[in-house]
Formats: sequence, structure tokens, C-alpha cells
Amino acid sequence: MKVLFLGGTGIISRACSELALARGVELWLLNRGAHAPIAGARTVQADLQDVAATTRALGNERFDAVVDFIAFAPAELEPRIQLFRGRTSQYVFISSASAYQKPPLSSPITEATPLDNPFWDYSRQKIACEARLQRAHRESGFPMTIVRPSYTYGDTVVPLAVNVWGKTFTVVDRMRRGQPVIVPGDGLSLWTMTHNTDFAKGLLGLLGRPDALGEAFHITSDEALTWNQIYLAVADAAGVSAPKLVHLSSDFITACLPETVGTLLGDKSNSAVFDNRKIKAFVPDFSATTSFRDGIRKTIAWFDADPTRRLIDDHAEQDWDAMIAAHDQAQAAAVLAVQSVRTANGRA
Repeated sequence: MKVLFLGGTGIISRACSELALARGVELWLLNRGAHAPIAGARTVQADLQDVAATTRALGNERFDAVVDFIAFAPAELEPRIQLFRGRTSQYVFISSASAYQKPPLSSPITEATPLDNPFWDYSRQKIACEARLQRAHRESGFPMTIVRPSYTYGDTVVPLAVNVWGKTFTVVDRMRRGQPVIVPGDGLSLWTMTHNTDFAKGLLGLLGRPDALGEAFHITSDEALTWNQIYLAVADAAGVSAPKLVHLSSDFITACLPETVGTLLGDKSNSAVFDNRKIKAFVPDFSATTSFRDGIRKTIAWFDADPTRRLIDDHAEQDWDAMIAAHDQAQAAAVLAVQSVRTANGRA
């Protein structure tokens, strides 16, 4: 099978690239060349928004499947549709499970769950992309398949609800120093973590399948953990026996840090448990075999293997410390206020 990945070097796509090569796929990667190449894959450097230049770079090559890991807005799809119509038998768009209705009205989430996220523009853009591809499929038979990953991690990411993207070791460092870390809500909402190597098995199983055209799938683990369990698993992997977990409401967190509205109210503050029967029906050998406990141990080991990987965000820590202090002060003041009222009413 001859496959083109648009991207191919990110957290999700690198695992897919490695599995594709291990399975003997003739793999091509098209990107701007900002990341190190993957041995065994043929890399084409081009800007996908420049259709003429990308067409020249690809020449007359045709692919059994094209997987697009890097389109985030409908405007980015127009040149893709133009470029790959007639050049591939299957165009796979990597969407997001955050596109599902927030807050969810039922559980588990299936592919029939409505797509509606009023909190996160990223998710709304993905929804619009899906709608554009569905229209292209209906009107002209464009051979698209939609795949929705949820929180998918690998060696290079510590996946937590309140953290810093690109510097996800920050929370682990705080745990090891005995500093408090923030968990949204009471920490009891259920969440699904998926290791990138497991996601790759599901994705690769869909490639080259004519019956997957026009269909949408999510690919996730079947393991559902509370955020408390997730934080404790991270702490255990980091050698911390009693982490200081501070539970703050998502409304409080997002009021202090407005940039987190999308990722919290639009995603991680809601329970996310998925029904994977559809992907298993199309890919019978798909199974997510990496437990979070095992996967996060590999992640922490990767960070610990090289001190230069353990990047810390000092500004985020200052924000978190200020939030925790303000919350503690407000709570103490509220307790005193209520006690004062009760005493005045003779109810002390």
C-alpha cells in the first residue's frame, strides 16, 4: 500500500508513521520540513496552501490513501480537495473527539452523538471541516473518511487536565517538589486516555478500506479513569507517593485563565467515555492494549532519560500558585462569614 501522510511527525502521526513502516507500507510524508525526517519514509517538502507548488512536488504520484493530520480550518481543506481529488482512493481527515456535544447529554459517546461545542473554537473549526468533507462526498464522491482522536499521548507528553502544552513536565516537577497541582472539579469525572501506538493500530486498519469511505470513527482506549486516578498514576510513575491535589471548579479556573475555556469547559471538565464498537467492527484486530499506568511510566522514563526534555513553565506556575492562594483565602473568608452569620442568629 502506498500512503501519504500530511504531517507525519507529531505526537499522533509519528506513531502512525512508525507502525506504517513496520507493516511494510510505502510511506510518503508531506510537510514543511520543520521536524526531523523519519527513517524509511520518503519526505516531500511543500506548503499545502500553495496548490501549484505542492502539485509540482508530488508530480504524477498517486496514493492508496492520504491522511491529513494538520488541517484545522475549512479554508485549509479547499486546496486539499482540489489537490487530492483523483490522486487518492481515500482521504482521511483527522478531526477531534472534542467536536462531540459539550456537555454530553448521554454516555458513552458514539459516532452518532451530535457534534456541538459552544466553548472551543478549535472544535467548531473541526466540525466545519467535517461538514465540508461530507458535502464533498455527497456532491462529487470525494473519498473521505473522518477519524476523531480523543486525548492521545505518547512518550513526549504528560496528559493532564491543567498543564502547559509544550512544557507538560511542569506538573510532574511540581509533584516532585511537593507543590500543589490543580485538578478540575472534584476529580471524579471520567476521562479516556489513549496511547498513540494504540491509536495507530486503529488508523492503519482503516486505510485502503472502500467501506470506510463516507464514514466517521473515533479511536480511543476502552479504559475510563477519573481525573484523580489519572493524576495519581502520573505521580506514581514519577515516584511521588502522596501528591498534593487541589480541586478547583472549572468555572473558577477559566475565570482566572480565560485561555483555558476551550480545553476545560469545551473538553476536559466533562466526562468522556467512548463506545468503540464501530472501529472494532471495521478493524476487528483493533484493541487498545496500553493501560494508562503502563503508558505514563514510559512517558516519565522518556523525560527522565534526558534533563533537557524536562522543560518548565515558570509563568504558569506563578498563575497556579496565585489561583490556589486566592481560592484558599476566599474559602477561609467564606467560612468566617458564615460562622459570623450563624453566631448573630444564635445558630453557632
